[in-house]
Amino acid sequence: MGFLPLRAAARDGGGPHPRQQGHTAGTGTWPKDVGILALEVYFPAQYVEQEELERYDGVEAGKYTRGLGQQQMGFCAAHEDINSLCLTVVQRLVERGRLSWDAIGRLEVGTETVIDKSKAVKTVLMQLFHDSGNTDVEGIDTTNACYGGTASLFNAAAWVESSAWDGRYAVVVCGDIAVYATGNARPTGGAGAIAMLVGPNAPLVLERGLRGTHMEHAYDFYKPDLSSEYPVVDGQLSIQCYLRALDRCYAVYRRKAESQWKQAGIQRPFTLDDFKFIIFHTPFCKLVQKSVGRLLLNDFLATPNPDTATGLYKGLQPFRSGVKLEDTYTSKDVEKAFQTASQEIFNQKTKPSLLLSSRNGNMYTPSMYGCLASLLAQSSARDLAGSRIGAFSYGSGLAASMFSFRVSQNAAPGSPLDKLVSSLADLPARLDARKRVAPQNFAEIMKQREETHHLADHTPHGSQADLFPGTWYLTRVDAKYRRQYARKPI
Repeated sequence: MGFLPLRAAARDGGGPHPRQQGHTAGTGTWPKDVGILALEVYFPAQYVEQEELERYDGVEAGKYTRGLGQQQMGFCAAHEDINSLCLTVVQRLVERGRLSWDAIGRLEVGTETVIDKSKAVKTVLMQLFHDSGNTDVEGIDTTNACYGGTASLFNAAAWVESSAWDGRYAVVVCGDIAVYATGNARPTGGAGAIAMLVGPNAPLVLERGLRGTHMEHAYDFYKPDLSSEYPVVDGQLSIQCYLRALDRCYAVYRRKAESQWKQAGIQRPFTLDDFKFIIFHTPFCKLVQKSVGRLLLNDFLATPNPDTATGLYKGLQPFRSGVKLEDTYTSKDVEKAFQTASQEIFNQKTKPSLLLSSRNGNMYTPSMYGCLASLLAQSSARDLAGSRIGAFSYGSGLAASMFSFRVSQNAAPGSPLDKLVSSLADLPARLDARKRVAPQNFAEIMKQREETHHLADHTPHGSQADLFPGTWYLTRVDAKYRRQYARKPI
């Protein structure tokens, strides 16, 4: 199950580190190993227990916990909005990384939490740059359901690898507040934001030429009512769309990987074995477990003569003849057989990435990057070094991509990889430090939010005591809908 290196960078001659002076655009050098240098996570300081929510909602025990795979759900009171979430996570990234605000040349926000049809969240974040005098910062907001963060990451990497790059860092921000009307979708909510520092010589490198994308028109989840925070959801269709997109993206990704190997004189199929870890956009954890089974089904159908007597594919012979991927989306037999067969793969490659998803819920655009943070938080640099992490990003409507990170070989103390992993080690302790809220109080806070989120000339409900130190929050919306923010002292 060793990591098989794909094609070496097409052009070597790594550009200078963004902190070094003297980079000139268009000199013909291609920055080397462009990817994620640092990653910062923000989630709300309060949560509700899913088990208690089951009792409060009067549903059968285990519906949200075993059925969806969810333990807890983080949520925001009315004094947190998308701007405050992103202000918090970006300031935290810069402060903890001891970065200079003028070292950032691009900042893009991926979000579907739209509170203004014209003014981008990015423009609100520019107040953080005010004292530095740096206004030369490219990028705005990118929106399509949960896919905006991935589009922003691709854009950031493309900027660093382009003739427009001026040697500075890019910052990618994904943030959302996922709220649903009362009912069976509400337990799949969550909230949070993630900021990523992007540049060359990264410990997590975006693998070049390895990206499989699938886009189509579907009404699986959408937000046509601009006066409401709640989406319109077709749950069954959404799961089918997700799994179909996964099939299509994996097929394209594999084809590109195999083509790179062929050029290097290696002829063999790409399988799940070639990912040491796989992370997914996670609406709820149970869907991710089904998705790992789905990828195994893809491998099984693509293998010329699978051994169904022993090993991984034992007992799967009945699913071999005449089975077409597109006919299996609603088959419980296929789902169960391949989920069982892939259980060990899921435990090793994916389960460690579900910490934040199971304990904070679906953050929408940051969801998959929360899985990346969870994996890094619970692994050692040595475990990760040299591995390939597969990543599947999905946004309803729909837009999806499968891509991969190659982890740096250098796991020495003080290395960029060691620093990245160490910076996230406190994630479980931070989750433990949150305040548990009773379902009754949670429902009241959600009702307050529903009734007041669109008001002008209004001071939002919420207490500073319910925020982590260093969190930005909304203090006032004036008569012209202009929003004012303050930061809780560190």
